[in-house]
Amino acid sequence: MESRNDEEAPLISASGEDRKVRAGKCYTRDVHILSISFLLIFLAYGAAQNLETTVNKDLGTISLGILYVSFMFCSMVASLVVRLMGSKNALVLGTTGYWLFVAANLKPSWFTMVPASLYLGFAASIIWVGQGTYLTSIARSHATDHGLHEGSVIGVFNGEFWAMFACHQLFGNLITLALLKDGKEGSTSGTTLLMLVFLFSMTLGTILMFFIRKIDGEDGKGPVGSPVGLVDSLASLPRMIITPLLDIRMLLIVPLLAYSGLQQAFVWAEFTKEIVTPAIGVSGVGGAMAVYGALDAVCSMTAGRFTSGLSSITFIVSGGAVAQASVFLWLLLGYRQTSGVLGTAYPLIMAAILGIGDGILNTQISALLALLFKHDTEGAFAQLKVWQSAAIAIVFFLSPYISLQAMLIVMLVMRDFTVEETHFTSSLLFQNSLSRNSLRFRSPRGLHCDLSKAFVSSHRCLTIKIWDSLPISWESSFSYW
Repeated sequence: MESRNDEEAPLISASGEDRKVRAGKCYTRDVHILSISFLLIFLAYGAAQNLETTVNKDLGTISLGILYVSFMFCSMVASLVVRLMGSKNALVLGTTGYWLFVAANLKPSWFTMVPASLYLGFAASIIWVGQGTYLTSIARSHATDHGLHEGSVIGVFNGEFWAMFACHQLFGNLITLALLKDGKEGSTSGTTLLMLVFLFSMTLGTILMFFIRKIDGEDGKGPVGSPVGLVDSLASLPRMIITPLLDIRMLLIVPLLAYSGLQQAFVWAEFTKEIVTPAIGVSGVGGAMAVYGALDAVCSMTAGRFTSGLSSITFIVSGGAVAQASVFLWLLLGYRQTSGVLGTAYPLIMAAILGIGDGILNTQISALLALLFKHDTEGAFAQLKVWQSAAIAIVFFLSPYISLQAMLIVMLVMRDFTVEETHFTSSLLFQNSLSRNSLRFRSPRGLHCDLSKAFVSSHRCLTIKIWDSLPISWESSFSYW
């Protein structure tokens, strides 16, 4: 009964004095501003990215590959940059890379797209690590100040953010559908006007980003302007990169992180080029991705509302993976391009189902990282972007040389492996939670004693061996189950 109460208690409890000091502060305003800002920025970038492989052909494909390679390597140091700058400053600086990338599409060439892609890789790494850190921090503060369950607040905040973010596919691609027209011999018109409208939207989003509040105590993380602090941070950089990979929990969810990138890249690189464009034309890409974004948004909000802990995350992720697998099997075994209404409807139905899966994965992965890695939020979200961007870059570089059927087989194999690893991770953490609770007993005097303290004594945490070479840390609480 005691363990049950522990599970349902808030993950971070605020003291009475702390609540008096911080009572009444509401962080939902910052969630709204952050979400709208990302919507305005990514409705432009997302729609431009969807068109890269169809409008700019090989230049667009290679540029996106370069972008995500840069994204992958920059993500390794992004957590350090965010810690030094602060998450709000990182968010503001990160917007500039997206603005320059869209501006480069006004005159697409190797001399404009490649430098813009390289810089966007850096900008994207810090904006996404900053986003994950900022959203998780204000969710925890909101839960503490108002006495709410931390897991539920994280789920709700992530649900709102990812639902609003997913709307960028809806609104951005509706703008594309309205302004971009198919020309003769596969050409398109209206591209310049489209990019100018996108730049205006991104400018508004960047301005709005200035209005989010800084995280309480963020400036106290380290001496940002101090040369000594900078040297110490650079010296600790290798440890910051390697340490998350020594945690068995991170290693077990790496397949999930990589799959989330693979399924996104499949939509951007393969689905739009091989399925949507032949069926309904280049201008139809906007309509298909608008459907994708609409279902993505609905499922992000819904999944966030149902998120409460590891058990719910495992169940919801499995449902999203099954939905996407149905599309992969359909394309691999039964899909044939047809004319008429069905020829138009099939790609839209597939886009809707793929959007459902993406919305679920985005929300649940963010909640999972926030729950598992409370003491290294920046590092956890940096690892997310490292593995996501690596998977995306591989797809873009292989896209010109691999068939659609081969890509679908890879997606199915990776999906199955990911689902199995997610279930295994959830079961493993649950078993360790039970083991840890079994160490607690009540003494004859009625005092609670924790045997784990006797074991750890001079050590900060106790490690047990699952296999001979894989340690798992008990330093973090397992009450998030």
